[in-house]
Amino acid sequence: MKDILISGIAADGYLRVIGAETTQLVEDARLTHNTSATATAALGRMLTGTVLMAKEMKNETDKLTIQLKGKGPIGGMATVCRIRTKNGAAGALDKVFVKGYADHPHADLPTRESDGKLDVGGLVGKGFMNVMMDLGLKEPYSGSVPLHSGEIAEDFSYYYLMSKQVPAAVSLGVLIGQELNVVKAGGFMVQLLPGAPDKLIDDIERSISYMPSVTTLLNAGATIENILEDITRGYSLDIADRVECVYQCDCSKERMEEALLSIGKDEIKKILEEDHGAELCCHFCNKKYKFSEEEIRGLTD
Repeated sequence: MKDILISGIAADGYLRVIGAETTQLVEDARLTHNTSATATAALGRMLTGTVLMAKEMKNETDKLTIQLKGKGPIGGMATVCRIRTKNGAAGALDKVFVKGYADHPHADLPTRESDGKLDVGGLVGKGFMNVMMDLGLKEPYSGSVPLHSGEIAEDFSYYYLMSKQVPAAVSLGVLIGQELNVVKAGGFMVQLLPGAPDKLIDDIERSISYMPSVTTLLNAGATIENILEDITRGYSLDIADRVECVYQCDCSKERMEEALLSIGKDEIKKILEEDHGAELCCHFCNKKYKFSEEEIRGLTD
């Protein structure tokens, strides 16, 4: 089954809901980076949160970058998201492409003594979350907030509250199997829009608080659409979009060449003199690009 991102509105437009099942793309990330169990959960939650935020993108030239800079064993993490639109029409989302990496993908911690769950917060530690949205304007939008917990979902909620002044309930989950594979992954975001009545707020908070985790529900056979329907029960959910989301890197030798050029001709000449060539590795997919001595020399002309 393909991973999917869905979105819609409920409660006469006072409620915006977004959900995603991301099992395959998180598994693809795990296989790409050979992540530990806890690192898989951390990076998987971040990838899923990034997919949910993709709904803010309108054009194929838009680019969403999220950096999580923590002081825990995993170090930093970064995700990048792009979209494809239907026939190039702005806002007509057709497919979501996401990629990501962790500085130390093999880092791990014992499960938490309190509940036996993966210690994502401990692996991430204290730090900051930076969100950059390039929408083709003169300056990209940039927002930064301290990490609220390091558990990722709470940090996305905190970002929306502090940077966008939008109350948002975010749930993100990754269920790891005995073989360290990704059994289920997904998440949802529920945003309360200005003017939402108190009863609606109370009902939604109650629905979410009594729900099992998103991965428990997915593993029991529920779809992400079923989960959103349960959250908004009684408030006429209207699903507007259903689009595929995939883990895919868009690196190329041309982009790696641009990275080489960015370090300056003096550094390039130093590489030429000392190494007579270069090999660059993409952080997001681990693909290696080799540049011969002749190719390096061409960059100094």
